[in-house]
Amino acid sequence: MDLVSSLEEETVSELRGTPILKKRGGKSFWYDSYRVGSAVKTAYIGADTSEVRARIERVDAVRADAELRRAGRRRAVRILRAEGFLSLDAATGSLIAALAAAGTFRLGGTIVGTHAFRLYEGELGIRLKLDQAASTGDVDIASFERLSVAVGDTTSPTLSEVLSDLSFTPVPSLDPAHAWRWRKSGDDTRVEFLTPSFSDDEGVRELPSLGVHARALHHLNYLISDPIRAAIIYRSGVLVQIPRPERFAIHKLIVADKRLSGPDAGKARKDLMQAEILIEALAEDRPDELAEAYQAALNSGVKWRDRIGASLKRAPRVSAILKNLTTS
Repeated sequence: MDLVSSLEEETVSELRGTPILKKRGGKSFWYDSYRVGSAVKTAYIGADTSEVRARIERVDAVRADAELRRAGRRRAVRILRAEGFLSLDAATGSLIAALAAAGTFRLGGTIVGTHAFRLYEGELGIRLKLDQAASTGDVDIASFERLSVAVGDTTSPTLSEVLSDLSFTPVPSLDPAHAWRWRKSGDDTRVEFLTPSFSDDEGVRELPSLGVHARALHHLNYLISDPIRAAIIYRSGVLVQIPRPERFAIHKLIVADKRLSGPDAGKARKDLMQAEILIEALAEDRPDELAEAYQAALNSGVKWRDRIGASLKRAPRVSAILKNLTTS
């Protein structure tokens, strides 16, 4: 059973009304239009793609098979666990499931960082060791500010309510009303919200659809552009979004060099390790996609090339792989 496809179909079976197509900012998006009393409400489904249209056209059949699919997903999760694929601890699984149920990933949220890296096991058919997976309880979620404004929908309940119910509190900042990082009471588990910065300022921006603020970072637009769906191995599966693996790998080369001169210098080694694992797998499985992602980053400017080049000097095997891809 394809766990991701089954979870995608589940999103259609949960429609409460009639799917309608709306244009926003020159793009088309699908919404679920339904009545609550005398009021008509809409809930964001997703961008207008052939895959979304196909699922919408099959909504009646999808609803009829809902229980069979749920049972199949539970079996699939048990099999994946038995085969040694990385799953989540109960606390992190319940956190991500609650964020998903509120609509975080439906509304454009993308898991980045180590939790995304762990999910490339299923996407690329590779097997990670626990030391390679760099286990962490922290959850990093990124989203485009412009998409968050454009979709015209919000999570329900709000993410602040979800996090508060799970004993998370905002981490104090210079502006408490604009907190972008949350910490769980009793341990050091954190949830951080991020968004791309398109200016010199890496400040804090609002993400209206998620109802939170986010730290703006350079290079993040490259990472979360055109994300893919993935399934968290927890209960009967949880549908999330993660970056494309080739972009994740190249982005790690950029971040590794950036961290060397900051307070997170110790994480640079982990960044290079994750980049190396993915680049080796992608060079075998998806060389064209890897070469395209690498070239796109090089074409983004001198600073990008300098950071990538600095990291490649510390990772000669990765450097040789990428050089071979671009010269063959």
